[in-house]
Amino acid sequence: MDRLDNTLRPYAWGSTTAIPRLLGAEPTGEPQAEMWMGAHPGAPSLTPRGPLTEVIDADPERELGTEAVARFGPRLPFLLKILAAGAPLSLQVHPDLIQAKEGYEDEERRGVPIDAPHRNYKDANHKPELICALTEFDGLCGFRAPLEAAGLLSALEVDSLKPYVDLLHAHPEEAALREVLTAVLTADPELMATTVTEAAAACARLGGAHAPYAGIAHHYPGDPGVIAAMLLNHVQLQPGEALFLGAGVPHAYLNGLGVEIMANSDNVLRCGLTPKHVDVPELLRIVRFEAGDPGVLRPEASPDGEEVYETPIDEFRLSRYVLPAGGPAHDLTRRTPQILLCTAGSVRTGDHSLVPGGSVFVPAGEKVEVSGSGTIFRATVVV
Repeated sequence: MDRLDNTLRPYAWGSTTAIPRLLGAEPTGEPQAEMWMGAHPGAPSLTPRGPLTEVIDADPERELGTEAVARFGPRLPFLLKILAAGAPLSLQVHPDLIQAKEGYEDEERRGVPIDAPHRNYKDANHKPELICALTEFDGLCGFRAPLEAAGLLSALEVDSLKPYVDLLHAHPEEAALREVLTAVLTADPELMATTVTEAAAACARLGGAHAPYAGIAHHYPGDPGVIAAMLLNHVQLQPGEALFLGAGVPHAYLNGLGVEIMANSDNVLRCGLTPKHVDVPELLRIVRFEAGDPGVLRPEASPDGEEVYETPIDEFRLSRYVLPAGGPAHDLTRRTPQILLCTAGSVRTGDHSLVPGGSVFVPAGEKVEVSGSGTIFRATVVV
């Protein structure tokens, strides 16, 4: 197995303290938003044998296993991250696999440069995600029931929001949500900015269920995404709880530290809370206008101590082991590739001693045991 040297991404929304605190390092004063572990071409992990991308390219079947290569191709199909949100991320959705392939081929056919700011599809893959909280973690996930959203907006007593409140009382629910989101994102920018300013002041005054949106508006004054965000479920995860974010589900992370895993893709369609491009027609084609519970996940324990976060996709499988002091070693040998990440305590695996933030890549079929006292996350695939 190979110890990984991973890249920190300094996105503006990142926390200045959360990742340094986890790593036991001094903050630099700059945001540290994500630490990437994997073989993403934009920032592959480094190993003693070279970048993980090159290690895999040199012998995909040895590193990934014949079954994973047959199923997903000669690449690691997931990206593992530590994510630290100090400010809200953009409100966004991801396409399903068919939509991603169609969108990518269409933009390629039209000659849209891959790095163009208005390009939606960077690749032909989907991007399901799972976020597991390491600290208390706030986010938005999926649509509220329309009547609940109507009540939240109505309480603000902002005249320009009343047409949206009326629409949210209409039936069927899917059409009501679609009409309101469309109206919010296509409204006159100056009028919407005024509406958002009034709504933000009312949210700050009311507090309670409205407080998160006052915070969002503080970071994105005048952004129509503030109103769009009020259509979504506000979720507060406790450490160890997780959210699965499938195709078409609007979401945003607001604050907190977590372990995130996703299919290896860069496809994002934004709804707001961003200075970046928002393609409203394409967004509306991708969004699933379904209200419901966001579905907080708690791990399911197996007899050997592995706690698995069950999801409906195969490109990744995330689990964790919480190892007590003096407990037995656990055999984690698997016929698929793995990344092991320590997030607490001190864990021994092979010749490597891992402390928080430490990680290793384990090729398919390689013998691996873990022991010690701490928490280790295990990322792999399903074949």
